[in-house]
Amino acid sequence: MTRPLLLLDVDGPLNPFRSRLAGLRGYTSHRMRPSIWLSYRAPESRSARRGVRVRLHPAHGARLLALPYELAWATAWTHEANTLISPHIGLPADLPVIEWPELFTRDPDGLFWKTRPLLEWAAGRPFAWVDDMITPRDVAWVAAHHPAPALLLRIHPRHGLRPQDFTTLDRWAAGISPAGP
Repeated sequence: MTRPLLLLDVDGPLNPFRSRLAGLRGYTSHRMRPSIWLSYRAPESRSARRGVRVRLHPAHGARLLALPYELAWATAWTHEANTLISPHIGLPADLPVIEWPELFTRDPDGLFWKTRPLLEWAAGRPFAWVDDMITPRDVAWVAAHHPAPALLLRIHPRHGLRPQDFTTLDRWAAGISPAGP
């Protein structure tokens, strides 16, 4: 059986951007200039020159790679996640990336803008999706429209991925494997 997909968002799960204590929990701060972020800034503004502060935990890459999944980026950072995020946490620089048809669009049914394209990209495969914007509406819609098991794991942007989240991901994958129930 093919391993399930693990679809990763950056802001929230990997970058706990709302945390005031991330540094005390092992995160390191980096200044980055992702294209999507820069597109909302005046090119010569102080903000654009400084870049956005991104907090990343250097151990997260190894922990993610140890999980029984095929990793892919499900983030507005798109391919820049491979070049800007991966090196700081020890992930490969060539992870697959979901190509969004359009960023931040309003869904007619009130779903998160990533939900429909993400399901299309998963193409019927089992997946776990970690994101800070998942809602109960997204969970219900995926359950009704995706033929394979799916775990939608909402991560609070104040906490980022925590040990219990890695445990949840590991257990869920084990539960859908051929050796599972």
